[in-house]
Order: sequence, then structure tokens, then C-alpha cells
Amino acid sequence: MRFLHTSDWHIGKTLKGHNRLAEQSAVMEEIVGVVRQYEVDAVLIAGDIYDSAAPSAEAQQLLVRTLLEIRNSGVPVIAIAGNHDHAPTFDAYRPLMGEVGIHLVGTPGAGSDGAIEITARSTGESAVIATLPFVSQRTVIRAAELIANTPVMNSISYAQRVEDMLTVLARAFRPDAVNILMAHLTVTGGKFGGGERDSQSVFEYHVPASAFPAEAQYVALGHLHRRQAIGAPCPVHYSGSPISIDFGEQDNESVVCLVEATPSAPAKVTDIPIKSGRRLMTLRGTLAEIESRARGAGDAFLRVQIKEPARAGLLEEVRDLLPNALDIRIDPAFAARNATSRPASSGIERTPTELFAEYCATKNMDDPRLAALFARLHDATSES
Repeated sequence: MRFLHTSDWHIGKTLKGHNRLAEQSAVMEEIVGVVRQYEVDAVLIAGDIYDSAAPSAEAQQLLVRTLLEIRNSGVPVIAIAGNHDHAPTFDAYRPLMGEVGIHLVGTPGAGSDGAIEITARSTGESAVIATLPFVSQRTVIRAAELIANTPVMNSISYAQRVEDMLTVLARAFRPDAVNILMAHLTVTGGKFGGGERDSQSVFEYHVPASAFPAEAQYVALGHLHRRQAIGAPCPVHYSGSPISIDFGEQDNESVVCLVEATPSAPAKVTDIPIKSGRRLMTLRGTLAEIESRARGAGDAFLRVQIKEPARAGLLEEVRDLLPNALDIRIDPAFAARNATSRPASSGIERTPTELFAEYCATKNMDDPRLAALFARLHDATSES
């Protein structure tokens, strides 16, 4: 049977204040197209469907439309909450969505609450999908332990308790079924994508790859935005995000995973590229150097780092040259210098022009036009 594994959609995510909902809608349409083209038996969404625990109405409408389009194609959906999602809301809508074959799991459960069984329309075989949404440290470690223990002790305790939860969930697996585990967590040794929330990806939240049950044909993971396979007793994969979330992810490959599995063999995984999201690029150099590279940027959203001193009108020049530049900064080597001490003299014996020049020097502003403008304004003020 065939599954589509995806995660970390982060619907509603903005980039430097820029709304990307139209772009995210195009990505969702492409994913629905992949579902139909490959005639999958189920779609697995491994968490962080939204970017916020309180998504906008527009973000919710996009998700509902996407899930219904998948389900109207005759394909059930199993989705778990990630650390960005609001788990209680997933659970509140679970009975309603379950009536149409969209299975939402917000909080961890055992037995029938943690495992979902489906029958493949292509083969008639059964699949058991054991689900583990994101588990916060405070959920599995009591407050007294968090305070009394060292960070290392708490990280060991967290990993052990998550491993225990995975073991319990695996009890639902059957030898005559395709057994899949879906979770939203950080595996030790996994490579970060560049846009994850650091506070919930640090060492205290790591789980060893040995925690996954060997009897699983496939483990579908979310949380790390980089597409990667993890060495483990069974096939363990992060699908990564189907759209680059931030500039730290500009070199990531955006894909969804087509998973083919039988009850008697480990799964085979094929990456299907997702191309609807706009590229993210970083341009560095002088204004002239950046201008020479601008043609190759196409419609990509840009992060620009200027390697020359700040001057009046520089920001406007960059924006005129690169309308898609969302983040424009001066290279740290040319950034403003902080004064380390007060001037030796009080400034009484220096002219306003000299004081202004000193101020510009502390800000690494080297622009004769600015100095000339100050002089004209000072003269006009003095004459009036």
C-alpha cells in the first residue's frame, strides 16, 4: 500500500512581516495533486500543520479546504499536533472530523486512542498507524523533578519516558498489518532545517533513534524541517517542510515522501519534489555586486547584506533595485561602532559640524551628502 508522508506545513507563517498565505495555498494544491496522481491509500501529516496555536481564520480555511480535497479523493488523513499547534483544539474537533475520515490527534494516548487502523483501497490490506503528537517536557516530568534535577538528568528522564510511550503504542501493531509510527519529536543526531523553534528542539528534548520499535515498517517524523533518513532499527524518516520557512532553510530540498509498504517488508521511500513555494536567497556584497547578481534571483524572496558603510538613501536604493528584498542589513564588518568611552573634551570648543561628524563616525556613516545637508540646515537655522 502507498502512503504520503508530509509535515511542518506551518500554515499562516509570515516571513519578515510578509504574508505567504497565497504561496502556501499553491503548495497545498500541489500536495493534493500528488495525492491524486499516485493514488495513495492514506496521507500522514506529522505535526506543525499551523505556525501558531491561534491561527487566523484564513489559515484555518486553507487547511480545512485542503483536508477535504484530500478526503474527497477517497483518501483518509491522519494528522497529529506539533509544538506549534494547539493540541486541545485538535482533540475537540477529532470526533467531527473523524466522521469524514480525517483523523486528528492532539494529545498522546494509548491503545485505541493512540492507534488508528485503516484499510487500503488499493490492496485491501490493513494498516495500523500509532501516533505520538508533540510531548512537552513539563507533560512527562513533574515540576518538582524539573526544579530539583540537572538539565542532563531531565533530558535522560524525558527520553526514557518518550521511549516508554513509543513501546506502549507499538503494542497495537499486528503481524498481518502494515505498522507505522508517526511522531513529532527530535531524534538525536538529526540535522536541523534552520527554522525550528529552538526552545523545543534543544538537547533536553532529544530522543535516541534506538527508541523506535523494530517491528514498524516505517516511522514518519515531523519537527525537523530538513528532509533526512535516520539510522534506526526500522526505516525512520523526516519528510521536512514542503516550503522553506525562513532564510536559514533556503538550501533545503522541499519534498513529500511517497511510502510503499507491505506487512512483511520494510517500506520503500521515494521523494516527490514540491516546487510551488518561492525560493529564498541571500545576496551579499557591495551595492554594485548585488546589482550584478540580481538577475539570477528571479522572483525569490531575498535577504540582503550590504558590504559598505551606511549612508543616506542606501536602503531605498536597495529596495528600488530588489523589490523582493524582505530583509536588508549592513554587513557586521560595516555596522555601527559603539563608542567605548566618552570624548575627552566636553564639546564646548567644537563646532556643531564637528560634533555631527563625530556622531556619524560612531555610526559608521560615511556620506558627504549627509554632512553637506547638515551644514546647510545648520546655516539656515543660525541665520533665522
